Amino acid sequence: MSGPTASVITHRRPEETAPALDALMEVARSVGARLLFDQTEVDKHSLKPAEGLELGPTARQDVDICFALGGDGTILRALRTYAGTGVPVFGVNFGEIGFLATVDREEAKVGFQRAFAREFDVLAVPGIAIRAAGDTWIAINDVSVQRQQGQRVASLSYAVGDDEIGRVRCDGLVVATPAGSTGYNLANGGPVMAWGVEGMVVSFIAPHSLTARALVVAPGDTLTIENRSPEEEVDIAVDGRPVVGLGPGGRLEARFVDAQGLLAQLEGVNFYQRLREKFGRLATLP
Repeated sequence: MSGPTASVITHRRPEETAPALDALMEVARSVGARLLFDQTEVDKHSLKPAEGLELGPTARQDVDICFALGGDGTILRALRTYAGTGVPVFGVNFGEIGFLATVDREEAKVGFQRAFAREFDVLAVPGIAIRAAGDTWIAINDVSVQRQQGQRVASLSYAVGDDEIGRVRCDGLVVATPAGSTGYNLANGGPVMAWGVEGMVVSFIAPHSLTARALVVAPGDTLTIENRSPEEEVDIAVDGRPVVGLGPGGRLEARFVDAQGLLAQLEGVNFYQRLREKFGRLATLP
């Protein structure tokens, strides 16, 4: 009987993740697992063919688990890569906060052993289905609509279904999932949504208004955002990655979609413990 298969995704600084990658290869060999690397990872880490390694041009979808070594951006990339496939993502934190990470880098080897032993829980992570400018995307954390650098303040309207809620002059707005509510949304003063809550939260970036308040949108409703600026284009970013510009009169539609990704978390660790542990660090960061 063949052993488990695991894909590996790492962030852009290979010298930082090299010790953990060595530990992962050691643990994988000890349990008879195969590690899969796409060409980007092969080039990044100068990998050569070896027993237990499968080096290919693209990431395979038919794996048992994905290891993401990096910060939340890397873990989000892994969640998007395996959205809808049923493959859990096991994150090792090489960022500052690593809110989505399963273990910190110091615990990497033990974490890998527990991962191959299936000693973890799986949390279904929702997403946001986005349609704009004739294209579609899935966001795991958030989608932001922002004024372009050097341009005037954006004028944005937002509606739920057929009901316009308001129009706001601002630097932009953010629509976040519960998993993403601790990111850009929190920096905007928006509410933290516990994992397991359904719906999206809308918060504003530097609103030029005393009445702009965060709004939680019910999971079955469609949110529409329109660029009301007469001349200026605004930028759309999905999970922090710029994807398209939205011209005057252009619209973005956002819908809550359940269970887009699977996030591994160690048994006995809940959202509130993670919230206390991760954000308790902010006061001590330089």
